[in-house]
Amino acid sequence: MLEKDFIPSSYTYDKEKGRIQYTAPSNIALVKYWGKKSNQIPANASVSLTLDECRTVTTVVYTKLAKDTTDFSFDLLFEGKPREDFKPKIETFFRRIENYLPFLRKYHFSIDTSNSFPHSSGIASSASGMAALALCLMDIEKQLAPEMEMDYFYKKASFLARLGSGSACRSIKGTIVQWGEHNEIKGSTNLYGIPYPYTVADVFKSYQDTILLVHKGQKSVSSTVGHDLMHGHPFAKNRFHQAHNNLIRLRDIFAEGNLDDFIEVVESEALTLHAMMMTSIPYFILMKPNTLSIIEKIWGFRKETGNHLCFTLDAGANVHLLYPDNEKNIVNQFIKDELIAYCENGQYICDRIGEGAKKL
Repeated sequence: MLEKDFIPSSYTYDKEKGRIQYTAPSNIALVKYWGKKSNQIPANASVSLTLDECRTVTTVVYTKLAKDTTDFSFDLLFEGKPREDFKPKIETFFRRIENYLPFLRKYHFSIDTSNSFPHSSGIASSASGMAALALCLMDIEKQLAPEMEMDYFYKKASFLARLGSGSACRSIKGTIVQWGEHNEIKGSTNLYGIPYPYTVADVFKSYQDTILLVHKGQKSVSSTVGHDLMHGHPFAKNRFHQAHNNLIRLRDIFAEGNLDDFIEVVESEALTLHAMMMTSIPYFILMKPNTLSIIEKIWGFRKETGNHLCFTLDAGANVHLLYPDNEKNIVNQFIKDELIAYCENGQYICDRIGEGAKKL
């Protein structure tokens, strides 16, 4: 599909008011994207696991205005309380998507959003939050155009979510999502995420993700700034080539259930992401000493036990522990015995691969 395919010609129905509620999950990238082109287009393709427990719930109450406004009319609550500091991001989002949702200036929106995980815990709340909001807005458009097919509904929801936060396009559907154009992956596109189109072995369908909360404060450098630093980065070209090749490798890994090769790709991707941060100009480090201690503990545990526990990192200090469901008991004991001491206030979140967003 092309961008112009998401611009509606007209609506067949009218709505005075209504209430919509969706929940959308966060996701964790296995092959990372780092670097953006204009209009939220990724510099390289990525693939992610959709999470299950780490979710945002967003409620949108909409009321038709007496006349169209020159500005967008909305209130924003976070966990029931007004958050004026969140409003500029929503304003920017609305401006990016108004060409695709021309009803936006015709309504007042009351947006109430909350997370199932601690705010500022280093989990991608922008992904789950923008995905949930995009679905609420798409639900309104479907009421104005009931003939809309559901395949188009979800593609456009992912397309819109991407314009709010790039990785949000991977939080609409589950369980494994591909985003970004790749000439050897069928159906891939820069415009929206797609369900992973190839065979996935059963072992990956119940994969576990325990998130160790090493640092819950605000990051010293935002992801937006970090992405921009890939322009002119001395290693950018090789990094994009590496991600391209890792996506090809994953096709066989997923199909064969090859956990050893999975570990190699996933951990290499995580460390490369942070290597790009440490070699940009200006350079920066988002890992903390406890992040490195956890990684070394994981390597020692794997060597000693032969288990398949591995880690990945987002653009922050927290550590995602990935492991097959049949190793859950021994890994959970290892977390309690060895890793909890490195978590801020001993906090961690037990999650798993999930199916994607839901209407409530």
